[in-house]
Amino acid sequence: MLAKDYMTKDVVSVEIPSSRDDVLRILKRTGISGVPVVKGDQLIGIVTRKDILHNAEENQIALLMSHEPLTIRPDATLAEAAEVMTNCNVRRLPVVEGNKLVGLLSVSDLVSAVAKINDKREIRDRFVDKQTFAIWEETPLPVVGRIMELAEVDAMPILNSENKLTGIISERDLIRCSRIEDDVQTSDFSTGTDDDEWTWESIRDNHTISYGISKVELPNRPVKDVMVTKVISVPNNAEISDCALKMKRGRVDQMPIIDNDQRLSGMLFDRDVITALYEAE
Repeated sequence: MLAKDYMTKDVVSVEIPSSRDDVLRILKRTGISGVPVVKGDQLIGIVTRKDILHNAEENQIALLMSHEPLTIRPDATLAEAAEVMTNCNVRRLPVVEGNKLVGLLSVSDLVSAVAKINDKREIRDRFVDKQTFAIWEETPLPVVGRIMELAEVDAMPILNSENKLTGIISERDLIRCSRIEDDVQTSDFSTGTDDDEWTWESIRDNHTISYGISKVELPNRPVKDVMVTKVISVPNNAEISDCALKMKRGRVDQMPIIDNDQRLSGMLFDRDVITALYEAE
């Protein structure tokens, strides 16, 4: 299985110069997690949801994007791609010939491959993320965003006051409900202050400068208002290829794992699923 057989050939990209708002519109419209940045047909960077959420006040793509992103050749194997994505914690690899962008290989493309290999290993054996975070359903969205950033996770399950799983929130959902806030702030640049003995009121120069700030903000609403409530979950004895197929059909990047009492016991992420492509029995 080669990258060229699974990659997306009609790649959604942005050209320099572009703004954060251009990328945000693409992410909201398509639901994808990141886009390559090109100059002509040459790859020069990549910008992701994380870049925007973690740098809320930056508007220039040249400052938001990752320069010299990891890439892969069209004839590379999916096992190679999966190992790079897992070890380097990236969700997509631009496929290049020289420095020309010819495609994009994402985690979801590799999940589709895992769904086809009929791997019957149970997820509890080696694929479950042992460290699981959860959020109370009344947590405000700005706090949710900060918790996800600190925990370095792309999604979190949501619990109610009875510790029951009621939903899930992902970076995609945060981007979907985000908004651009414009503000004008004023700075007073003076050549002297009242504490300066040499400054006379009559000759003090005051320069007032107004400047605009545009930043991405999350509304101050509880996470239960925007979370996904139709959660696709799996038991911990589910087979890895079956889980990959569920992810593909449900178009989700993660699935909560539930025990016999229908209580949350862990999380299965797509980044864990794709390890099946290079980990031996």
